[in-house]
Amino acid sequence: MSTEPRVGVIDSGHGPQQAALVCVAQRFWLDAEQLRQGAVEPDLLGHGTAVIATLKEQAGSLQLCVAQVFAGRGSTTPLQIAAAIHWLIEQRVVLINLSLGLRQDRPLLREACAAASEAGILICASSPAQGAQVFPAGYPGVLRITGDARCAAGQWSWLDSAQADFGAPVRADNGLAGASVACAALSGQIAAFLRREPGAGRQAVIDYLRQGASYIGPERRGVAT
Repeated sequence: MSTEPRVGVIDSGHGPQQAALVCVAQRFWLDAEQLRQGAVEPDLLGHGTAVIATLKEQAGSLQLCVAQVFAGRGSTTPLQIAAAIHWLIEQRVVLINLSLGLRQDRPLLREACAAASEAGILICASSPAQGAQVFPAGYPGVLRITGDARCAAGQWSWLDSAQADFGAPVRADNGLAGASVACAALSGQIAAFLRREPGAGRQAVIDYLRQGASYIGPERRGVAT
């Protein structure tokens, strides 16, 4: 049995070249406003493929549980994401990457995130560098991640700002850019930490990120030593 920690990815799917990383995958979609669940489809959008590539680059070896909530268009709903989170709880993941954000604050999504936290699962969600709050990044217990242009590959920043808790590289070699890539990059770093420190809890992860940050604060106010 693999000792790799299971990492959940909620996105547009995965590429065929990434199939070996995926231990289980499920698609969630709406049909006449009814939630449906079934086999995944090819990642036509390419966003999930790029997110997983970024995650893999930072984490090394991975065991992924992929929840597909996007199709050809880059839009999804709180219902689909909430269902995906509950499914990932059942898969016993230790970390969920959500390189996405919705404007709507919906009770069912908030409750799904709370259930994941209660199960000891850490959620990393992308948050914009400026502007209105998005969800699930805006929910209690969720790590808010945004892009930080100061960070090189393998680096992150401890922002502790109104917008985000941590920052990470804003661009990846695969072309992905913005908070999405930052979230995936930091999730990869967390996954690597959890592989080295199996059983580490949320506070241990946060302490590790704070202590290892290359930059402190949203501006050039200090460099971690």
